[in-house]
Formats: sequence, C-alpha cells, structure tokens
Amino acid sequence: MMFTLVLAGLAGYLLRGMVDRSQAQYPIFDEVVRLLDRYSLNPVPEKTQLEYGMIRGMVATFNDPYTNFVDPPHHEVQTQVLEGKFGGIGVRMEWDEKGQLRLYPMPDSPAVQAGVLEGDILVRVGELKIEPKMDFTLIQAAVRGPVGEPVTITLQRALDGRVEDVAIVRAEISLPSTTWNVLPDEPTLGIIHIASIAATTPDEVQAAVKDLRERGVSGFILDVRNNGGGLVDAGVNLARLFLSEGVVIEQQSKGQPVKQFLVEKEGALAKDTPLVILVNGNSASATEIFAGALQAQGRARLVGQPTFGKDLVQSVFTLSDGSSLHVTTAHWWVPGHTVPLQPDVTVDAAAEEAAWLRAAAEALKP
Repeated sequence: MMFTLVLAGLAGYLLRGMVDRSQAQYPIFDEVVRLLDRYSLNPVPEKTQLEYGMIRGMVATFNDPYTNFVDPPHHEVQTQVLEGKFGGIGVRMEWDEKGQLRLYPMPDSPAVQAGVLEGDILVRVGELKIEPKMDFTLIQAAVRGPVGEPVTITLQRALDGRVEDVAIVRAEISLPSTTWNVLPDEPTLGIIHIASIAATTPDEVQAAVKDLRERGVSGFILDVRNNGGGLVDAGVNLARLFLSEGVVIEQQSKGQPVKQFLVEKEGALAKDTPLVILVNGNSASATEIFAGALQAQGRARLVGQPTFGKDLVQSVFTLSDGSSLHVTTAHWWVPGHTVPLQPDVTVDAAAEEAAWLRAAAEALKP
C-alpha cells in the first residue's frame, strides 16, 4: 500500500529544526553534535545524513524489524520492483574483476538504439561518478527515471577505450516477477516461478497458465520458494484467480474493525487448473496470503518446508524528499489458518531440485 504522508513536509521541517535550533528542545543532541564537530577526526556528516541517522535511531526504538526508514534511492528501486516496471535504458549491469561496471544492453532497448555496446564500461551517470563496488542501488536509481526523460551516461568503450558521453531517452522497461517452463521430463506439467508479489503478478501468472496450456500442460506447479512477498492487494488478487468463493484473508488495523477480503466472483483459473505450490522458509508475507488462502480452501496442496510466518502489514509513507517510512499498521490472517504455513507434503530443505519437483508431481496426482 502506497500513501502520501500529508505531514511529511512538516516532519522534515521539524527534524531539520533539531539540528538548527536544538539547544532549546534537544540539548543532548546539540551537545553531541558540538562534541563530534570539535573532537572527531572524521568530519560531521551533512545535515541530511544527520537527519536520516536520527530517524533511523528513533525508528529502531520501536523494536519492530518491519518498521524502518528507507533513503530515496532504495525507496525508488523498491517501488519499481513492486510496480513491475520502471523508466530505464534497458541494460544489465555487472561488476567485472577489476571493479568496473560493465553494461550489457537488451535487444531493441534504448541503450542499443543509442549505440551502447556489450561490455562498455559505465564511468558516470549525470554527476554521479562510478566508483569500484559502490552501492549498486544508488547506480540503478541514477540510471532509471521518468519515461521519456533523457539521462546522460559516460562510457569507456570496450573496443578502443574511448571515453564519451551518450544521451539516452528512458523508456518503460518491464520487470517481470514471473517466469515459466514445461518440465523437461514431464511434458504435461508446467512450473511457474514467482519471484515477488508485484502489482503485475496476477496478470503474469494468468498469461503463464494460458501459454503452458497451449503447449499441452494440464498440471501446474507454482514455485514461491524464496519469495519474500510484496503487495497485500496483489497477493489477494493472485489468490482470487484460483478461487470460486469465500474469504481470502481478514485484516485488522489499529483502532479499526476487522476487514474481510472476499472472492467477489469466480476466478479465471478457479476450475480445471490442477496445481500445487512449492514453499520454503523464505516464503513470506503476501506470498503466505496467496498460499494460505488456497491451502485453507483445499484448492492447492503445499509442498516443501514451513513458511516464514509474517502476518503483519507495512504501510509505506513516501516522504517529501523521496525517502519513505515503512510502518507496521495491520495484522492479517487466513480464517482457520495460522502462519507459518505447514506443508501438506514435506521435502527436506537440503534436497536437490529434482527431489522437490518429484514431490510436487506426486502431489498433483488425484
């Protein structure tokens, strides 16, 4: 859930006031800043970094691992993952053994159209100089941006070592959460890997089932192992695809009555789609909503290991400078079920992939 925090500007103003006028309201903080400024061998961070540090310290006192502060670059990239798309230039970026960031453009991407070649070295993005092994998310956020707006990158060419600036107009780049294939040894079975629960995931899964059916698949394995979740609404909508009726989850926020998320109409994949779901200890949050709802209604059997066990909802408040505050605001549950979810068929966590797939195939049999 994404919100605009109405008081974000006021909060930022007040926090900056802690630095500028802290003597009256925050004397201990002011004393610490003066001592650091006078005696520390290291320079006192700029005000923004002090402000971020203060917020992180304040949030840590909640003793809630899911309530946290996220700086602008990381918030931007997280949001793009959940949306399933972003404005970008269409390149894969990888560090080489010398600490240089190599670019590998995607076919027909804006990068290809602008002349970026495989193996070119990224030297700078706008004013951001690329240093060996710097925060990769910071680089991603700099390269990405609004669709239709240009970004200038500086490249060292792989062919001749020339350094030159290249202006590229960003286009919409899909960030799919779902991949799929027919099992090589079981041509009537298909596996759909779901890496995260993004806004686009229900549509992607529906497209995957359609494609696999056209290729002769009649049984489906949904693999949500190591899927840490994502958007609550997307998890509910993914469950709705496979259900005919009933309650997906119930949820309660602070001071609010219990809210039910219902199957409002029969899902497109509610019938004639035999399926099992692969889960493990890293299947969490919105993933557990999806898997738990289908297990509770007898729609799918779970195969693997007990899930993570996260039944809390975080609301994301976007602040005025592009950072965000993630706050635990609600608790959810599948009626009659608890998390961690327990598998119907257990597979040793250390088992090879073939053993997991055999167990899933067996679980699909009537």
